[in-house]
Amino acid sequence: MQAGKQMLCSIGFVAVAVMMNMSILSAQSAIDEVHVQPRAQSGKPEVPGALAQGATAIIRKSVELVLVPVTVMDESNRIITGLARENFQLYEGKHAQPIKHFWKEDTPVSVGIVLDISGSMDTKIERARDAVAAMLTASNPQDEFFLMTFADRPTLVQDFTPNVDDIQGQLFFTKPKGCTSLIDAIVMAISHMRSARYQRKALVIISDGGDNRSRYTEKEVKSLIKEADVLVYSIGVFDTEFRTMEERLGPELLATISGLTGASAYALDNPKHLPAVAEHIANELRNQYILGYSPEEPRRDGKWRKIKVKLALPRGLQALRVQARSGYYGPSQ
Repeated sequence: MQAGKQMLCSIGFVAVAVMMNMSILSAQSAIDEVHVQPRAQSGKPEVPGALAQGATAIIRKSVELVLVPVTVMDESNRIITGLARENFQLYEGKHAQPIKHFWKEDTPVSVGIVLDISGSMDTKIERARDAVAAMLTASNPQDEFFLMTFADRPTLVQDFTPNVDDIQGQLFFTKPKGCTSLIDAIVMAISHMRSARYQRKALVIISDGGDNRSRYTEKEVKSLIKEADVLVYSIGVFDTEFRTMEERLGPELLATISGLTGASAYALDNPKHLPAVAEHIANELRNQYILGYSPEEPRRDGKWRKIKVKLALPRGLQALRVQARSGYYGPSQ
């Protein structure tokens, strides 16, 4: 019966996905925090005056100051804290950029939870609910959240609220059925971020398959994401065997979307790991570095500008992985 539903949902969607680096979590993975002791520094972070009121991890394309949120993890997905300005190198295109502003602080975030409730989630929905609860518990108490579900179409079931009980109360009414309109849900969620309270914004997608219902295309959603100042985290729970092409492309689709924003994409083969990964994402959001720079060759041409962040660490330290947005659109006038 379930296989029949999946075949009915496989009409008319072909995604061309680009393989991105994807974090694979196993039962043995450690996802906690590692602190690197920096040199003694002054007590307050170097925050530009207009940005000191809790608005940090955003790339602003309408001003000369570009802000880049960065997450650093080791090979076991443990978050690395305690790094200093001199541990980072930042490039726009091929040109190194002086990091004029550097800080790390746990400031509030506007978070959109995008939950798959299509028919194939029937055996995974309980752990998905647990994952949302775990993320809410681990988040900054000042964060705000909205909850969007999607099956045949996306639905906003809870608007922005700082009350986590409002979100959890809506989870009890999630009943899996129908197809998977993943791309339409992302488009709708990014659009809803326009009413967010905070400048730091993130989506967290929980899904188990590729798109087979959306009106928007992968190309369109990728273009929209590149223009939006929103981190898009994804947790995919995938079966070991794929029955349709959409299911086969699901992991690559989520990894591509998250990779464009500099956020993590997790591919799991067991729903029991969902709560631990969701909690880890909440910790990622609370432990980002913010690098600020002014382009040395500012151009108002509205074109895409590539960004690359590298680490400059003393010899002998273990290999670390840096996650940052891949670029931004420059101002057009």
